Amino acid sequence: MLIWTTHDVNPNAIVESTVVGFAAANCYVVGCRETLEGVVIDPGTTDTEDTSELAAGVRRLNLNIRYILNTHGHPDHMSGNDYLKVAVGGEVLIHQLDALKLTDPLRNASRMFGMDMHVSPPDEVLKDGDVVSFGNLNLTVAHTPGHSSGGVVFVGDGFVFSGDTLFAGSIGRSDLPDSSDEGTVAYDVLIRAINEKLLTLPDDTVVLCGHGPATTIGDERARNPFLR
Repeated sequence: MLIWTTHDVNPNAIVESTVVGFAAANCYVVGCRETLEGVVIDPGTTDTEDTSELAAGVRRLNLNIRYILNTHGHPDHMSGNDYLKVAVGGEVLIHQLDALKLTDPLRNASRMFGMDMHVSPPDEVLKDGDVVSFGNLNLTVAHTPGHSSGGVVFVGDGFVFSGDTLFAGSIGRSDLPDSSDEGTVAYDVLIRAINEKLLTLPDDTVVLCGHGPATTIGDERARNPFLR
């Protein structure tokens, strides 16, 4: 049974999360309180019980799902795309540099862990600076390579979905295939992305991570050992 957590990050937003899949990734359901339009972020599970409970969670909130958003193309963040799209609707969006990861087990690194995970191609691709709108809410796309070449964070008003870019007290790993563009040092790319796209946000911004607990930009600025 999935356990849901409510995040009070913005009075206009419904935000709930639950932990799914083989890598215990956080999947988020986000909705506009006024219009009940919403998105699902990172449905990273193929478990039939989990996916059906994800769909049930959307229905419990009475949300009309416009988009299924992937912070990046690793299987623990996108493997439930197809099921959710059939069950609750919504177009699949991912950064243009990670689009091929959805369909290719070699590119998405599942093959190196003894799995063969792939889903359908995205409906649309994203780029840095795009804005995903649903109801009265907007999420701005910020490209943050280093964990995955097409990794992004989704920045809202007072909160940010950080995917595997930034965690509470840690950062994403940078040693996977296609962590960043060929010829660059992925760790350096990741740290630069965090500094430029996340640490420029206000200290009280709530960081809703791809794994583990939520944190704030201020806490990570002050205490994260990788950012000192």
